[in-house]
Amino acid sequence: MKTVFLDRDGVINVSLPDKGYVRTWADFTFIRNAKAAIRDLTESGFRIIVITNQAGIGRGIVSETHLMDIHHRMATEITTAGGHLDAIYYCPHAPEVGCACRKPKPGMLLRAAREHDIDLSKAYFVGDFITDIEAGRSAGVSPLLVLTGHGQDTYRRYISHTQTPKTQTPDKIFQNLYAAAHWLIAVN
Repeated sequence: MKTVFLDRDGVINVSLPDKGYVRTWADFTFIRNAKAAIRDLTESGFRIIVITNQAGIGRGIVSETHLMDIHHRMATEITTAGGHLDAIYYCPHAPEVGCACRKPKPGMLLRAAREHDIDLSKAYFVGDFITDIEAGRSAGVSPLLVLTGHGQDTYRRYISHTQTPKTQTPDKIFQNLYAAAHWLIAVN
């Protein structure tokens, strides 16, 4: 089955640089056409799995209960729009913990591959941050960058340079998830 992994903040929903974290459902806003992108991927036979760092839990800023509520409501709205999320994986740890699941480490991708029998060499990971690209590369997944969220800054800081290491280079760059989804549909 065709598989696409999606980062959450900056890909599906608007990142909140001023607040730092989406703490409750009231803070959550879908990026324009993100639900339509997920619907179109679903209709084209893609398995869709969200992979997201949520350090706010480890830092005591966001409760796991609130995160679960946000994910439940997000999935419900996506389903109402005709899409489907097969799973949501999140790392609750603060960066200083040094866990194996927090991106840029590939732990969540590897776990998803085991639990869903995914051939990572045929999967894609759509993200907006350098850690998404690095996690994808480490897991053997084709990383795609979107310019929403932190994407433009990621492009300027890391990717626009000629000496960027392969571990930090996406296979393709898109304006947003909708554009990435339609490219994925066309090539698969």
